[in-house]
Amino acid sequence: MTDQPQSPATPRACPICGKPVEQAFRPFCSSRCRDVDLNRWLTGRYVVPGREDDEEDPE
Repeated sequence: MTDQPQSPATPRACPICGKPVEQAFRPFCSSRCRDVDLNRWLTGRYVVPGREDDEEDPE
């Protein structure tokens, strides 16, 4: 560990539109951007890749 003072946290940007993040909707700037992100997950636009040899159920 270092004894240097930490710099203040830099403001983050909304991953959807780039506007500053609002604490109430973190990590987004609004409920709209939060809903856009959820829709992208639910419609399969975002995909977490798996290995090709993964099996759903070995039985």
